[in-house]
Amino acid sequence: MIDLRSDTVTKPTEEMRRAAFEAEVGDDVYGEDPTVIKLEREAATLLGKEAALFVTSGTQGNQVAVLTHTRPGNEILLEANSHIFYYESGAVAALAGVQTRTIQGINGEMDPIEVEAAIRTEDQHFPETGLICLENTHNRAGGAIVSPENMKAIYTLGKKHSIPVHIDGARLFNAVYASGRDIREFTDHCDTVQICLSKGLGAPIGSIIAGDHTFINRARKWRKRLGGGLRQVGLVAAPGLVALTTMRERLVEDHEKAIVLKETLQACKGIEVINQVDTNIVVADVKGRGETADQFIDELKEKGIQAVTFGPTLVRFTTHYDVTMEEINKVSEILRNLS
Repeated sequence: MIDLRSDTVTKPTEEMRRAAFEAEVGDDVYGEDPTVIKLEREAATLLGKEAALFVTSGTQGNQVAVLTHTRPGNEILLEANSHIFYYESGAVAALAGVQTRTIQGINGEMDPIEVEAAIRTEDQHFPETGLICLENTHNRAGGAIVSPENMKAIYTLGKKHSIPVHIDGARLFNAVYASGRDIREFTDHCDTVQICLSKGLGAPIGSIIAGDHTFINRARKWRKRLGGGLRQVGLVAAPGLVALTTMRERLVEDHEKAIVLKETLQACKGIEVINQVDTNIVVADVKGRGETADQFIDELKEKGIQAVTFGPTLVRFTTHYDVTMEEINKVSEILRNLS
């Protein structure tokens, strides 16, 4: 099967497997795992933050950030189709006791004017706005890049109103290498940022959250409360370190594969690509074929291709390290020959 469901399906490279086998380890809850310490320091430096914390997943990283920044009864502002709102099982309500106020964006970008208008004024009837969350790249906008200019404008508003800004940067490096801009142009416009090591970077597990020392010290306790205080975690941090230091620049290859896939799908009768394909995600509408997304996916599966539904007639394809350009060309040939 050629698996285009998600970049989360990537397998660790041989270098990652060797790194896990050879990792020097210690008890991370005691702060004694040298491999985790090295990963966190490397990540903090790269992201331009004072400190970083290894967490088990992007969702855990986002939830630790919300828990650390807010208090029960707060309201958080975020884009209407953001991952934190759409795909994290209502965790901000269940765990942090905060409510969400969503703003409809365009290609994942919220209008700063609308963001400022949504910030609560001082009134006993209102919850306090405790956090603004951005997502870059934006998954449900088809891997769209949120521009540093948009992020800066919203971060400036946050500073003006003393509201912290968190970035769900699960695929932030895709934005960096697709745009050709420096990572700091993105991470300077936030108080905290979460990045995944286990998507396009290919590590088997793990994410990083980064911020100032005070935030990370508080976040470490929230990670512990959530059961994320691990012991000899260097075994999984070592592949993450390989991913962070050696797998970033090759993301452009995934973007090139996505463009090939986009062009093929757009040429297929009854199929329309509905996103601008900034990075490694292609979203196609198959309603012109008279099919549902599930029917189209079943048809692809019979031909050795896996994708995922993104709506009643929407199908998402995600390119990644484990799908070669040769396989993308094979997928293209199959698509062109669909009845």
